[in-house]
Amino acid sequence: MNIRKSQRNLKQNLEHNPLFKPWKKGMGRVALVYPNRYVGGITNIGLQYIYAKINSMDGFVCERFYLDVFDGLRSLETGTPLKDFDIALFSLQYEEDYFNAVRIIRKSGFSGLKVAGGPCVTENPQPLLDYLDVFVIGEVENSDILEKILKGEIEGDGIYTGGGERVKRKVRRLKPDKLEDHLLTQIVGEGAYDRCVLLEIGRGCGRGCTFCIVRQIYSPLRWRDAELILSVAEANREAVSKAAIIAPSPSDHPKFKEIVAGLLEMGFMVSPSSVRADKLTPELMELLAEAGLKSLTVAPEAGSERMRDSLRKGIDEKDVISAAEMAKEKGISSIKMYFMIGLPGETEEDVKAIVELTSRVKEIVGSVSVSVNPLVPKPHTPLQWMPYGGDFSASPQDNLEKLEEKSKLLKKEFARMGVKAEVESVEKFAVQVVLSRGGRDVASLLTTKPKLSAIKKLGLEKYLGEIDVNQQLPWDFIDVGYKKSRLVREYERILERAGIS
Repeated sequence: MNIRKSQRNLKQNLEHNPLFKPWKKGMGRVALVYPNRYVGGITNIGLQYIYAKINSMDGFVCERFYLDVFDGLRSLETGTPLKDFDIALFSLQYEEDYFNAVRIIRKSGFSGLKVAGGPCVTENPQPLLDYLDVFVIGEVENSDILEKILKGEIEGDGIYTGGGERVKRKVRRLKPDKLEDHLLTQIVGEGAYDRCVLLEIGRGCGRGCTFCIVRQIYSPLRWRDAELILSVAEANREAVSKAAIIAPSPSDHPKFKEIVAGLLEMGFMVSPSSVRADKLTPELMELLAEAGLKSLTVAPEAGSERMRDSLRKGIDEKDVISAAEMAKEKGISSIKMYFMIGLPGETEEDVKAIVELTSRVKEIVGSVSVSVNPLVPKPHTPLQWMPYGGDFSASPQDNLEKLEEKSKLLKKEFARMGVKAEVESVEKFAVQVVLSRGGRDVASLLTTKPKLSAIKKLGLEKYLGEIDVNQQLPWDFIDVGYKKSRLVREYERILERAGIS
């Protein structure tokens, strides 16, 4: 057995509640494939739900596959090759995972039914049509979609199979109207939040950020009751000492403070996925500090008020400064900040404002880390038509060069300030743009390396430019629940606020 296998088997032995179900002759074998690292997959509550659901069904057994477990070719539970399974369910959380998924399919020799779900599929499955058979659009809870697929029934709401279906009918997104229950028994492993119980307190977002796909593909906003969340925590109290609070904007929960206080009373350390700067109060900050929060994460997204207003972020500079001051007062000496560049109408002064805001926060708390990435104009958002890079008068190549200049400026300034900064690759995010906005012609890119040179060679650079609002979009066949005309109006208002005619 090689070192990687030995390490992974050790990791498996450290899992709590692995829920393993042995395969018996006559059972259908279902592979749950997460084409990325174990630490991300074990932290995904949706995957845990699907795994538990299938293993509760008579006649089926489900085993897990991760990219860093036998290269995604054998299951975590038994080391069984993927090609020996009847159905493979691929969870696509990030566009870059498409390359891993295609490689796993090709290298494993898997010939069974290939099904994909996850936010990327609900966003736009067209680039994957040549490699997968069935796409699940939306959320699977409170539906019989899994039972149907396992029985070979691949028709109806939430199911897309490509072909001529795109022009025949809209595919309606599946969504539970309420989040009435929560997965109680969970697999606990060394994940992105360390060893913890996962508490998904809500789904969707009531904010109006123009760049964010969450408010579209996970609408409406739905919260779970605080009593339910605390009961799940109580049931896992003996297994773990940490609770991860998960939601797009968890601090917007009407009883967020009560949830944190309840977890603290049970003795849990608490790790919220994020906290909005404008929702922080001294009382809440004190609770978070008592619950073991060592570093505060905030997402101003832009450095200048003008750009934040354009994005409808709803946070101003005083909110960020106030959050930093409260953090320092309560003994939290580290803050991480998230920003974007390549916004519509963005100037060099707007980029420099990122440095200025970071400098002000650093003066308060001392330790600041920064993450900066280019804005990806996501499908189903008002910005889905904008060019990558944000300059409407520039060619795709010019926009790429301007983004590189902005990245270099930020790296130089952060290094001068002694700020730890992760400024994401312009090329990497260009690939993400093509994968998220592309049509079926993008399929050929997935058998190459995710490089800008491959995009240009295959003639896919068009997906980096501005898209005409009257143009048919690859994802228009998906009925997410909004009117396209509303997005057009929002887009026009954004351009007006940014001074773009």
